[in-house]
Amino acid sequence: MTIITDEQCTGYARAGHPERPQRITTSVELLRNQKAVPLTWATPTSVTDEQILRAHTPEVLTRLAEPRDFDADTPFFENIAAYARSSVAAALDALRLARAGESVFSLMRPPGHHATREKSMGFCYLNNIAIAALEAAATGSKRVAVLDFDVHHGNGTENILLNRPGIEFFSIHQHPAYPETGAVNAGYNCFNYPVAPHAPHETYRATLAAALDDLRSYRPDLIAVSAGFDAYLRDPLAEGTLLPEDFHWLGATLRKLNTPLFTLLEGGYSKDLPELILAYLMGVEGKEYTQLKLP
Repeated sequence: MTIITDEQCTGYARAGHPERPQRITTSVELLRNQKAVPLTWATPTSVTDEQILRAHTPEVLTRLAEPRDFDADTPFFENIAAYARSSVAAALDALRLARAGESVFSLMRPPGHHATREKSMGFCYLNNIAIAALEAAATGSKRVAVLDFDVHHGNGTENILLNRPGIEFFSIHQHPAYPETGAVNAGYNCFNYPVAPHAPHETYRATLAAALDDLRSYRPDLIAVSAGFDAYLRDPLAEGTLLPEDFHWLGATLRKLNTPLFTLLEGGYSKDLPELILAYLMGVEGKEYTQLKLP
């Protein structure tokens, strides 16, 4: 398993904002110290404007340099364009490693799945997963599946990938919740699986299973995962009911598909995020789940 990360991605912050550098630093610390999953480490390389512009308008890139907040949730930071581009580069590196037969997880910020073709929003500046999916489709992949299990609907990913040939999008998320989208399917390739706030754990798990069954039926030749860990029972930003063993099960189920796979970090704002990531990685790597030491 390769982890792509860069300490430079922790270089921006706004006091009180939940998308904070500690999401990365605490996760890196735990992953470097654990023994359950052997890891190698890599840093992001680069991305071209051509690759980004498959997903976004030129105005999105121009806007990243304008020193004003994008919305109430999405502040402007000095050099945010460079941070966002690095996160995209990590996604493209993850794609290349997956195609080479490696397991890979991009542990970067900012996340990306709320960024639409025309605007940055929801803590997201560029849509990492959509850019990587379009790169895959443009360079030989015939059937790309994008799975998004973040508790918030991947509205930006849906917006960008809607009716794109050779790509299908599967999103399991709380509804109603930010960004108030994803109640029904969209186009011929975007499939949404809404879960009510505080839904029983069994209901949430069954919805995940249904989405994974549909993804399996698509017979993808590549799977790209937007891994948001904010459907966790103790996450402060939503009302999900998932437990650490559910994230392990997700990873293990994806492993059994025996398809090239890469995963990018999206949300997850509880202090337990590092343990949730590790549980998922243990599943992807076929490691037996052991109860993590959460208080």
